[in-house]
Amino acid sequence: MISVNTNQGAMVALQTLNRTNSEMDKTQNAIATGLKVASAKDNGALFAIANKMRSDVSAYDRVRESADRAASILDTGIAAGESIMELLNEMKGKALAGSQAGNSTSAQAALAADFVQLRDQIASVIANASFDGANMINATPSAAVSLGDAAGGNTITIAGANLSTGSTIITTIASVLTDATTSAAALTATNNSITALGTQLATWGAGAKRLDVHKTFVGKLQDALNNGIGSIVDADLAKESAKLQALQVKQQLGVQALSIANSSSQTALSLFR
Repeated sequence: MISVNTNQGAMVALQTLNRTNSEMDKTQNAIATGLKVASAKDNGALFAIANKMRSDVSAYDRVRESADRAASILDTGIAAGESIMELLNEMKGKALAGSQAGNSTSAQAALAADFVQLRDQIASVIANASFDGANMINATPSAAVSLGDAAGGNTITIAGANLSTGSTIITTIASVLTDATTSAAALTATNNSITALGTQLATWGAGAKRLDVHKTFVGKLQDALNNGIGSIVDADLAKESAKLQALQVKQQLGVQALSIANSSSQTALSLFR
């Protein structure tokens, strides 16, 4: 039927052209942004999943920062503990020399003075062994604490230890080298301190390794999450490019079809010639 009021062919051609233009807009947006899911309008479910994964990636940045801070606190404690170990080794030498029978009074006094100076230096090391306000080796030691996951529900805690003289680890506070007998007692106390401190440093070393492993794991987890996000929302640019070229051809054909459909109403005029 020929009608000047209703042109069904033109309506169909226009609908087809509009769909093509809409698909072109989506394809061009995917090419411009590199994303096939750039907003919730593109795919609400995938957008929500990707957004949750992005928030986890960002949260794991904070976990890594927390682990870095804990590692720095622990490294400070280990460095201070190693310095104290060096002092104890020197104190051991002084105590061993003082335990020798037959030392002159002046020699014994000199050894005693050196021993006291080395012992008192431990307090100076402890006082300076702070990082960001945390001290793992003073009389009330802090712990090195790191976030364990993105939810904040787990932590990694490396306990501190009191390395002050007179503590359960460093037991040389009352040691003096007045004679061979007291020097022998000081030697025993110093040896015990060296053994206990060695055990504590080994524990902290294992804790430092644990933090390193945790940071490495978090980095790998972030990589896996980023790859997952990419597979969900990233556009295949090769595919989108080919699709765009096909849509451009389809658009041109749609324009031609609409033009032909619009000209069909002119046929009615020829009926009256």
